[in-house]
Amino acid sequence: MDLFTNPEPGEHNYLPYDGVVHYFGPVFTMDEAEGYYIDLLETIAWQNDEAIIFGKRVVTKRKVAWYGDEAFNYSYSNTTKKALPWTETLWKLKQIIEKVTGETFNSCLLNLYHDGSEGMAWHSDSEAALKKNGAIGSVSFGGERKFSFKHKQTDEKIDLFLTHGSVLVMKETTQTFWRHRLPPTKLPKRARVNLTFRTIVV
Repeated sequence: MDLFTNPEPGEHNYLPYDGVVHYFGPVFTMDEAEGYYIDLLETIAWQNDEAIIFGKRVVTKRKVAWYGDEAFNYSYSNTTKKALPWTETLWKLKQIIEKVTGETFNSCLLNLYHDGSEGMAWHSDSEAALKKNGAIGSVSFGGERKFSFKHKQTDEKIDLFLTHGSVLVMKETTQTFWRHRLPPTKLPKRARVNLTFRTIVV
């Protein structure tokens, strides 16, 4: 199912079953969104992401960064990252997103997609370090991109379009039953900064 026009922001669940996804739309003014976008591009400790696939080290064009309340270790794709202390901007954004979503978070994984050719393959955020059935709050700055969900058993698909300054939250059993991805596109797109606020359990 393709939702080319998102319903009104609010408490609508975009998944038909086996999970909960709320899309709040833009929660910042255009000036605020541009300010955060530029700040994050310039102040975050961006690094190219790495993965070990079939024993081979692969370096992505996409860049990432990992921040948190503590120096949490976070392992995925056979690599481990250690969280950096919050920047002033990230701490402020965390408080805003917690207020918008009604959830609490202790860490944030950031992704920088330089253009439309960079994306993310189908996956679920179900690493052992993450709170089981915990919420993940996603904030988008920059180029609008399609964001897709696919049910693990039925293959039903849901597409959303995440705009500049928008907020989405995935929670409850979403990661158990659904995969998600950011598909690449040939359409010209400005860089996109995505913040995914999470809860690490220790």
